[in-house]
Amino acid sequence: MLFEKAQQLLESHFGYSSFRNGQESAIQSVLAGENTICVMPTGGGKSICYQIPALVLPGTTIVISPLISLMKDQVDALVQVGIPATFINSSLSYSEANERIREAKQGMYKLLYIAPERLESREFIDDLKQMDIPLVAVDEAHCISQWGHDFRPSYRHIQQMVFSLPQQPNVLALTATATPRVREDICETLAIDEENSIITGFERENLTFSVIKGQDRQLFIRDYLKKNEKEAGIIYAATRKNVDQLYERLKKQNINVARYHAGMGDAERIREQDRFLKDEASVMVATSAFGMGIDKSNIRYVLHFQLPKNMESYYQEAGRAGRDGLESECILLYSSQDVQVQRFLIDQSSDRTRMTQELEKLQQMVDYCHTESCLQEFILKYFGEIETESCGHCGNCLDSRSSIDVTTEAQMVMSCVIRMGQRFGKTITAQVLTGSKNKKVMEMGFDKLTTYGILKDKGLKEVTDFIEFLISQDLIAIEQGQFPTMYVSPKGKDVLLGKVQVQRRETVKVREISKDDPLFEVLREVRRTIAETENVPPFVIFSDAALKDMCAKLPKTSEEFLNVSGVGELKLKKYGLDFIQPIRQFCETHPDRQPELLTATAPKKAAKKAVGDSHLETLQLHQQNLSIKEIAEKRELAISTVESHLLQCAQQGMEVDFNRLIPEEYMVLLEEVVNVIGRDRLKPIKEQLPEEVSYFMIKGYLYFLSKKK
Repeated sequence: MLFEKAQQLLESHFGYSSFRNGQESAIQSVLAGENTICVMPTGGGKSICYQIPALVLPGTTIVISPLISLMKDQVDALVQVGIPATFINSSLSYSEANERIREAKQGMYKLLYIAPERLESREFIDDLKQMDIPLVAVDEAHCISQWGHDFRPSYRHIQQMVFSLPQQPNVLALTATATPRVREDICETLAIDEENSIITGFERENLTFSVIKGQDRQLFIRDYLKKNEKEAGIIYAATRKNVDQLYERLKKQNINVARYHAGMGDAERIREQDRFLKDEASVMVATSAFGMGIDKSNIRYVLHFQLPKNMESYYQEAGRAGRDGLESECILLYSSQDVQVQRFLIDQSSDRTRMTQELEKLQQMVDYCHTESCLQEFILKYFGEIETESCGHCGNCLDSRSSIDVTTEAQMVMSCVIRMGQRFGKTITAQVLTGSKNKKVMEMGFDKLTTYGILKDKGLKEVTDFIEFLISQDLIAIEQGQFPTMYVSPKGKDVLLGKVQVQRRETVKVREISKDDPLFEVLREVRRTIAETENVPPFVIFSDAALKDMCAKLPKTSEEFLNVSGVGELKLKKYGLDFIQPIRQFCETHPDRQPELLTATAPKKAAKKAVGDSHLETLQLHQQNLSIKEIAEKRELAISTVESHLLQCAQQGMEVDFNRLIPEEYMVLLEEVVNVIGRDRLKPIKEQLPEEVSYFMIKGYLYFLSKKK
């Protein structure tokens, strides 16, 4: 009964006909009165997991968030859809905060957002005791764990606060970046049974990850921003000085840029942030101080000008892109000198007990930059996912450069590491290999080794990069400490013994993220005008995904407009006519423009993802009987991308002819194996089949089966 009410509220307030993956399980767990942990990727819709229960349950739900800007964004968005909500944090005056507490005690709000530091005040806890609180939602819950990347001591007060409240409210912990160890810590601290863990996986299918090495970063950014000037994006830099330099340089290039770092005054930071949120500035250059609490959904790219300190920070910052579900890019511009910058920042840390852990995390970030395997898969494994496969659309998966055999060079490097006693770092090892006459090399007698100078035809940087590559392939391991040292791993020893070969790939082009659509620009302008009038960021009115859906469905009546993803009854009433009229006018002047039709079985959610997406073009060519290889050649795409497009279309209920894509003899084999093993997990199926039967064929066969049913 409660869950039926939850579904109705989702439709009427938020304009969605069904919950996303994981949301339903989390909400059912909360409504059943269970303490719950919910791990979803950024943009996966975590906030719905407590906002809907807050509407269903009596009283006021408390949301604990460390992010002042996120509180304001979320409260603005909730008020827009008719939900009474407010926040209390340090941005308010004493009298404003007291007034909101008084109103909260009177039950005027369904959601009250607070900063964790408030829980250090006994007076504030006494105020909470006078409210009817059924649920406490802990956002960014990884902050509670000392093993997390952003430990906040004030989060440790949450458990005590919950136990002190007369109603003993339930707890919902939410995070996007928690390794298994951090999840365990969250559950233990907040008294959550690990069986009540909702983990949807960390994959963000709409994000494309790339690492750019060995290119002029300034030049790359200039070209990239020029090609994507209509899109909003963030450029992260490691230090305040880097932010200021980059900001000034981009300003001189007439780029509409804002900046943000902790060295700026509060008023200036808020002003710059608002410019970006309201689309008055298209690019934000910032340190990691910016963005965690930004709910801006139409960020199309995140560029990292320098290496972040760990994978959690990187995935959280990169995850600012594409929160609306549309295709977006995450590009890391790598230079080996950035590692020294991050090591210096770690060395400045006052918490010496965490230093070894932080250095290990930094090394994993360096490994990410040097791996030649799938980047998305690397991230998923880092966060504890075991059954993973290549994404098919990251920079490495789409890299068409041929591979060369570097086994001999790898053996030379590892042989040198062993001859040096496996107790030195990258730099001096590279110096020995290149035959350097460096004082330390000579004093240590390394010029007498048989491996001295065996790579003297290569530059020091080239050899250092190659060593980084060998580390990323787990052939050389690192012993962390004040001076990290290298040793040959068991896998590396197999290479030395000639049991395993080592392959390595031999300038990355800048591309446009999305194609121009004149109607989209018209609707974007309508949205901007309304946002200015209401003094809220444009994405609060409608996300880019909603505008793209309007461009696809071309709604000309209120009923049709209500079918647009993200349009609820309140938004129809408030803005329907503002958007329907320009759509009608556009259709009159462009009679050739027709709504993009999905099959009758395609759900509303599918329409949102399909709009203007590249996979529809692939489907069209497939329906013209072109083979996967022919489509790949015609569209200049990798075969894996074409396969990914076709699977995406099948998932969204569109017609894909897998009979034509999977050879008949493989169909027979697939049928036999699936009948024995079942269809729940792909890996066991793959292991029973010949190498030529790809994951694409397995997935395709399973869709074919489900359709037959």
